[in-house]
Amino acid sequence: MSLKLRLARAGTKKRPYYHVVVADARSPRDGRFIEKIGTYDPKLADKEKRVTLITERAQHWLSVGAQPTDRVARFFDAAGLLKREARNNPERAVPGKKATERAEARAQAAADKAAADAAPAPAAEEAAASE
Repeated sequence: MSLKLRLARAGTKKRPYYHVVVADARSPRDGRFIEKIGTYDPKLADKEKRVTLITERAQHWLSVGAQPTDRVARFFDAAGLLKREARNNPERAVPGKKATERAEARAQAAADKAAADAAPAPAAEEAAASE
């Protein structure tokens, strides 16, 4: 049985509150769990009080092979229970194909307009030459 340390949502609509639970990976998010080992209240203003953990139990479950989700791993890293490697996704900030096409079209239109403004009009050249 693979175990997960994850968040289970509680609270009402637009008032999230989460329990940090140990659950079978196959059970639903808010369904059956083995043990509750903490809470997370994202609405609290004081960032230190948002997460409460029973560190001894969390350490026990980590020692028997339970895998934390990314968010729970962040909490454990802040509490000093687990070392979490920082993720790096350099392609995350790259715009999509359509956005790139729109940007290239805007750049081309701006270049065409600048070229048209820089070149003097032929009628103005003839009028200047006849004087």
